Amino acid sequence: MALHPFLAGTNRKQLALLTDCAIPVHFEKGQIIFREGEMANRFYLIEAGKVILESSQGLGNPAIIDTIGPGDLLGWSWMFPPYTWQFTARTVESTAAIFFYGTILREYCEKDHSLGYELLKRISAVMVKRLQAARKNMLAFHARKARC
Repeated sequence: MALHPFLAGTNRKQLALLTDCAIPVHFEKGQIIFREGEMANRFYLIEAGKVILESSQGLGNPAIIDTIGPGDLLGWSWMFPPYTWQFTARTVESTAAIFFYGTILREYCEKDHSLGYELLKRISAVMVKRLQAARKNMLAFHARKARC
């Protein structure tokens, strides 16, 4: 777990707290990991495979927001109220990941603010990347629509 890029540079104490909340998991191709709008209480570090993040907001066919794979974080909504998923995550190939109980980690972050700050910095970087991917996809969609 310490070798996962998302956790690179975490100190021993923080890594021990994270390990306390971690379980290896596996998802088959096409499996929904979580759905937009549902309660967010966990996150994953992807070790192998590929997952797409998509959003439909009930408007028909979902739009792909981003594709993530080994070395990436999946799920940041567990850390921010109202603790609901912002996207749907679906595997596009068999995927191995490390599952973390977000609700327990939120409690740890309240007790150890240095852990909370470290996770916040790392998750914020992921959020910015995802927002930029969504922006890029939105602009590409509008450019295609304008050509038609």
